[in-house]
Amino acid sequence: MDFKRLREEIDSIRVRDPAARSSLEIILCYPGLHALLIYRLAHWAWGRGFLLAGRLLSHLGKMLSGIEIHPGARIGERLFIDHGTGVVIGETAVVGNDVTLYQGVTLGGTSLHPGKRHPTLGDRVIVGSGAQVLGPILVGDDARIGANAVVLTDVPAGVTMVGIPARAVEPGNPKREFLAYGCDAALPDPLLRLIDGLRQEIGQLQGQVAHLTERLDRAQKEDIETLPSNVDVRTADKASRKGARHLT
Repeated sequence: MDFKRLREEIDSIRVRDPAARSSLEIILCYPGLHALLIYRLAHWAWGRGFLLAGRLLSHLGKMLSGIEIHPGARIGERLFIDHGTGVVIGETAVVGNDVTLYQGVTLGGTSLHPGKRHPTLGDRVIVGSGAQVLGPILVGDDARIGANAVVLTDVPAGVTMVGIPARAVEPGNPKREFLAYGCDAALPDPLLRLIDGLRQEIGQLQGQVAHLTERLDRAQKEDIETLPSNVDVRTADKASRKGARHLT
């Protein structure tokens, strides 16, 4: 990696991380940059047939940074891996330009067959912490993957995905500004929506039960009022309840 390219990587990190106070701090203290620099060297060795050397360099990068990038993966310019611990990028993964990954992200495969097994990420994609993007799927440019989402299908460009399994939600960022962790406060919470739906259904069921109970009590009262005076009310009430159970 030449000096100009390294300068671009550092500048892109400063734009996306307000905690970065200087270029020197990024060079010395950012494991995402360390992992990327070692990956570039490992990928160079891998592409020239030095497979074992590439894997050894990759393993060294993992030990130093906590980030595992297979030397066979293809990574574009200005990748920013923020925090970084636990990030895994598989052998056939393809990552576009200006992509941002947070800690715990996995770009993994779902099969043992040779060939394309890992996802392809377009340009300017953001993948939130703990998200799993699995299989030979395509994530379009400017897509957002929310924290802890599990993505198993293609993602159209500009769409935000949240949940397990991940589903598309209404885009909350029409200007496509940078969103840390791939989410903003305007996004709906899929779990909260599910809970609200269950609460509404329970409320409807409670209303139906109350209505049926009222009808049953009214019917029993009407039956008792129409009984002849010589009939024992308690016996009639038991018979009425027995008949109601029989009908149900």
